Amino acid sequence: MTAAQNVQLDRLDVALVELLAAEPRIGVLECSRRLRVARGTVQARLDKLVAKGVVLGFGPDLAPAAIGFDVTSFVTLEISQRHGHDVVTAHLSRIPEVLEAHTITGSGDMLCRIVARSNADLQRVIDEILSHEGISRASTIIALAEQIPYRVLPLVRSVAGAREVKDESRDTDKSA
Repeated sequence: MTAAQNVQLDRLDVALVELLAAEPRIGVLECSRRLRVARGTVQARLDKLVAKGVVLGFGPDLAPAAIGFDVTSFVTLEISQRHGHDVVTAHLSRIPEVLEAHTITGSGDMLCRIVARSNADLQRVIDEILSHEGISRASTIIALAEQIPYRVLPLVRSVAGAREVKDESRDTDKSA
């Protein structure tokens, strides 16, 4: 996945993202009604946010625990440099319990978030991960409880708020 372009968000973009986050099944017409802007404006903003890689999808957010995967863990992998990340990534992508994987700096090479049905099942998943010859070592941390779920709305709000403060200061500078 490539990095999203640096997109400037304004108050309308934030309101649209908040509305879609709260009610993902809402249509463009209803968004325009609630935001009190033209349907075409909402559609254009949404198209821009999708095209620029800000909005990545509209699928449902799922809770793994609700479908029987009560154990969440984070696994740091050390990758054999001879094999490289691509073959290991391909291996990990075939394991359904691997929810995400990131190359990292530090003592390991890759960090994965994985789920399992139990601690015994976690051992099975880790064994499956380690079955690839390109992975030389794994270090696992089991999450006890989720304190802050994955979120981006506070970040979106802060970016738009900082931009508005900057715009207001420019307007003040021009009038002085």
